[in-house]
Amino acid sequence: MTDYKKEVAQALLDIQAVKLQPNDPFTWASGLKSPIYTDNRKTISFPKVRQLIANGLADLVKEKYPDATVIGGVATAGIPHAAWVAEVLDLPMVYVRSKPKDHGAGKQIEGILSDQDQVVLIDDLISTGGSVLGAVDAVRREGSQVAGVLSIFSYELPAADKNFAAAKTDFAPLTTYSALLDVEKASGQMSDADLDVLQDWRVDPSAWSEKHSN
Repeated sequence: MTDYKKEVAQALLDIQAVKLQPNDPFTWASGLKSPIYTDNRKTISFPKVRQLIANGLADLVKEKYPDATVIGGVATAGIPHAAWVAEVLDLPMVYVRSKPKDHGAGKQIEGILSDQDQVVLIDDLISTGGSVLGAVDAVRREGSQVAGVLSIFSYELPAADKNFAAAKTDFAPLTTYSALLDVEKASGQMSDADLDVLQDWRVDPSAWSEKHSN
């Protein structure tokens, strides 16, 4: 059986969709300093990587949400992966915008949903969960059920656990920050001290950012 956590983590590192710089932090759009930068949009340019991801996500759907009737892509990065997963599983697909269109019928969800549907939403990355939980709300407003949320990668931040619990929504990542660090440790290319720095970030990103902003 494929160990998707490690394989996908390794693939993301190989194509530099994920970069780790414990000693030269990135500055996120929020202004926070971080030792990790993720751009999973790169995965669509690598056929073998995107196929690995699609098969892994499809297996997660079958394992965790066997009653799923629709695969939903969260705009924009989740849309292509949702399409490939829907193809693998031979299920209908929809996609969810971050907000309703300001013209035409003003739709936020493209595709067809009914109140009998069990939707699995797919995004590329879970940070705090804010954007994907907005999509969860949109699907529920349509009258459909959200079976759960899947992502390619999760930072495993405590805020995400709190936000998903508050929204009464289940979620599962294909690979995680912990798996990424395991792959890095096994490669022997990063010192234990640097791995400790990376681990400290996940525990409290805001405090880590403040400490490394000086």
